[in-house]
Amino acid sequence: MAYQFLLTIIENGILRITINREKKLNALNKETLIELNDAINRGLQDAVVKGIVLTGAGEKAFVAGADISEFSAFNEEEALHLAKDGQTKVFDLIHQAEKPIVAAINGFALGGGLELAMACHIRVASHTARMGLPEVSLGLIPGYGGTQRLTQLVGRGNALEIILTGNMINAEKALQIGLVNHVVPNDEVVAKAEDILVDIATRSPQAVAAAIRAVNASLVDGKDGFEVEIVEFSKCFGTADFKEGVTAFLERRSPDFKKE
Repeated sequence: MAYQFLLTIIENGILRITINREKKLNALNKETLIELNDAINRGLQDAVVKGIVLTGAGEKAFVAGADISEFSAFNEEEALHLAKDGQTKVFDLIHQAEKPIVAAINGFALGGGLELAMACHIRVASHTARMGLPEVSLGLIPGYGGTQRLTQLVGRGNALEIILTGNMINAEKALQIGLVNHVVPNDEVVAKAEDILVDIATRSPQAVAAAIRAVNASLVDGKDGFEVEIVEFSKCFGTADFKEGVTAFLERRSPDFKKE
């Protein structure tokens, strides 16, 4: 699939997806979401790809939100489908991905842009990044998982303050409250995201996927995350990665985990 609004490249087993609508501050329109679904699915299915970096073109914005012009005249039913489709096809796809996905936040991450970053497993922000969920200023609330994922990441009080005021926070505040994992200089944000994935890529891909499933289980109502962890732990003992990892440890060498 040829992309109109994305740039993609695979280097050293890492797929970098750049949202390329710089003049629109990389706002998410319908076509961009369709392309993200395709690009992410391709990366997850490609055995060469060990992890994915999501970032935005230019220095001003990661993603400055959804393209408001597309839904400004929507009714309730249309809005329902908008939120459901986005959640299922992009945001939940990222959240449930069994390969690590890191957001490289290189500027404004607002509204749907911050929700996109929060769906990722790990977030790296530039020093000049600004984050927020300003939907209440439009008479809306976040619709792509923002109320849920922000609360999971920073706690109820911090989440409510960010959502109810609609104000932006800077990168240092985001780091302080646990919204991002790292803050780095502007020109290092993608490199830092890739460094994390290079590190993860040396580990067992089967164990990485199992760990993601177990951690995600803790966030699902009605699911016993401890039980999921026990099951995933035991299943690891039947994998080639476990045999290679233990053998390498006993032989005092680095493990050689094979590509899936």
